[in-house]
Amino acid sequence: MPMRFLYMVLVVLGFSLWGSLSSCNKQVILSKAHLEFSTDTLVFDTVFTTVGSTTKALKIYNNDQKSLKIDAIELIGGAQSVFRLNIDGVPTDLQEDLILEAQDSLFIFVEVTLNSNGANQPLIIEDSIRFRTNGKDQFVRLAAWGQDAYFHYTNFQANIFDLNEGVWPNDKPHVIYGAAIVDSSKTLTIPAGTKVHLHKNAILYVYKGALQIEGELGNEVVFQGDRLEQDYQDVSGQYYGIYFHEALPSSINYAILKNGTSGVHLYSEAPSNTGYTLALTNTQIYNEARYGVFIYAGARVKAENCLISQNGTHALLVLQGGSFNFNHCDLLGYGASTNPAVGISNYFTNYQLEETYVSSIEEGVLKNCVIDGNLKTELAIDTIQMTGVVLNFDFSYSLFKSEQTYTDSFYGNNIFWNKASGFNNPSERDFTFSLNSFLSNNGISSSVFNDILGQARNNPPDIGAYEF
Repeated sequence: MPMRFLYMVLVVLGFSLWGSLSSCNKQVILSKAHLEFSTDTLVFDTVFTTVGSTTKALKIYNNDQKSLKIDAIELIGGAQSVFRLNIDGVPTDLQEDLILEAQDSLFIFVEVTLNSNGANQPLIIEDSIRFRTNGKDQFVRLAAWGQDAYFHYTNFQANIFDLNEGVWPNDKPHVIYGAAIVDSSKTLTIPAGTKVHLHKNAILYVYKGALQIEGELGNEVVFQGDRLEQDYQDVSGQYYGIYFHEALPSSINYAILKNGTSGVHLYSEAPSNTGYTLALTNTQIYNEARYGVFIYAGARVKAENCLISQNGTHALLVLQGGSFNFNHCDLLGYGASTNPAVGISNYFTNYQLEETYVSSIEEGVLKNCVIDGNLKTELAIDTIQMTGVVLNFDFSYSLFKSEQTYTDSFYGNNIFWNKASGFNNPSERDFTFSLNSFLSNNGISSSVFNDILGQARNNPPDIGAYEF
């Protein structure tokens, strides 16, 4: 796979995993002089289930032609850290005023000891070493696996890539530190009951491959952050999310995606695809810092029985075209967002290049869906119509909350505007409703025979993901 391109994509997404090193300055006396290191991140594969310690070496280089004074080498966590340093033969967490001769190097040995204290501890424990040279700071990260789990670690700078295919075992959690990559033409299957924890800015990246998430009712596949403390249970933006780039046909069934930046991000379409990029069924996506589902530049998604709510910007965003077919889905606001729950646009403007890219929406279906929330308008449509551009919408038998109503037959028939959904308790993510709700028996029968809880649908069915 073109890793250069992948790296560029992740940089654009704000995926800054590793502290970069500035270019080397050969002047010792000048403040621009700095050290170089054998790695920017020391990773310890250690688990709490065994008491013990391991030691790794960090090598520091002075590649200058003159001696270099190191003002300080400091373990940020100090005496309270699980890490310990041995600097040039001296056990210490702070060493000052070291002289490193020209073209010379020294070793720092780093040890970590993790006591067996169970699942209440973080999945990943971090610290860092600070090097101060000529008034400037450089850092090397320290990371230790904190529990018995499967760890997926990618370091682009060191050309370390975690490539995945086959079936992930579900006997213990999976933790992504950096990126877990499903490479071109490969397929990764995640079975029912798998718990996936992602570190800060981590990503599951499907690059021209396929992802199959096979959860079950009551045994869902769960994606969340790696901070297990109670204070982090409802904190959004803890990791990036799942990214599909020109992916082969993939599916997500009975999954819970929560507390990330974007639940599902789909970019473009594999040229060989004849169906949808992603089939998304019986899935909950909530408390994402940005989007629940983001369809960009021609990707295609089919969704059934999905609850997408309380995200930072949109439950569903379609940008620069693509195709979407949502049936019996709840696409909801009810969070702190000031943006509508659903945003649809068939173009994207690059203001730096002063160029606008327009694409078709060959399928734009929201049927038996609820688009609701705290705002007066939870639907925004912004399209450019021009020769050769197709816009095929069908919003039939869906309920929309919007100050602007789209009553033209261009958008379908039997569209319900500004009816009260009657959800029981949106603030607590309870989107069930009573028999008296407008949602009851106002849908149209389709091939979605059961609701998100496995309940058989009536004829006519209720609107949304739940059947009363």
